[in-house]
Amino acid sequence: MRASMGPNTATLPRSTWLLLAILTLGWGMNWPMIKMGLADIPVFTFRFLCVAAGAIGLFAIARLSGLRIAVPRAEWGPLSVMSLCNVTLWNILIAYGIQMMPSGRSAILAYTMPLWTVLLSAPVLHEKLTRRRLAGITLGMGGLGLLLAAELASLRAAPLGALLIVGAALSWATGTTLTKKYRSSLPTTSFTAWNLFLGGIPLAVGALLLEPSQWRPIGPSAMVGLIYNMIVAFVICHWIWFKIVSLAPAGVSALGTLTIPVVAVFSGMLLLGERPEWSDYAALALIVAAVATVLIPRRQPR
Repeated sequence: MRASMGPNTATLPRSTWLLLAILTLGWGMNWPMIKMGLADIPVFTFRFLCVAAGAIGLFAIARLSGLRIAVPRAEWGPLSVMSLCNVTLWNILIAYGIQMMPSGRSAILAYTMPLWTVLLSAPVLHEKLTRRRLAGITLGMGGLGLLLAAELASLRAAPLGALLIVGAALSWATGTTLTKKYRSSLPTTSFTAWNLFLGGIPLAVGALLLEPSQWRPIGPSAMVGLIYNMIVAFVICHWIWFKIVSLAPAGVSALGTLTIPVVAVFSGMLLLGERPEWSDYAALALIVAAVATVLIPRRQPR
């Protein structure tokens, strides 16, 4: 295995734009879906069912596509660490944190992830902190700050929830950076499937040891949340995410996801009755501007 320096471009390749749009809608809508599922399903059980579905679905896709599945011996160590960060810690910390906060605001805190990814990618991957990336961070984090300002009272009431979700953001950023540093020789689908499989093992252990007494029949709303997570969030969106990371610098790919919390806020309004304020609309403008700095290619001199 070799450490990859990744592309030197400062923007996302055009080939990833459609993937990013699907990812934004899929993961943005997922935040209220998580809250719906957790209303009736214990945390470890809910997350294990979602992760297991994703692993099974992606392994099936890889097999039907004739892709290589076997992991080279030298890649097991980095793969295990990536799965711990990107799957186990992310899913557990988010699930516990979102129970203490509104779904839209939880997504906003979680998507401080691009800041940590860009900062980690500089020393770990030697990716340059270009002016465009710094501008994207400034605009995007300004938008997130506006959305967060309205929830300061809630954060003071539930600091543990906020800390858990920020911890999840740090964990995901670490996993994303490691994914770029230790490029796997596996195809994207197989690599993602193994991430979900390995990351799901601690979730299965937690569900079996801690939650059997909490298992009970679930309502229609929780069932919708569970099915959405299993199919959309954990099969389709996980594959798309790792595909984007494989095609673009880690910092740039993470900045490109800044519109996800905007979708989360408005889908929370639609599905859970959360109402946006003026700060939500102002943040939307800032975040769209942030994404534009990442997506729009720099003019080349004639």
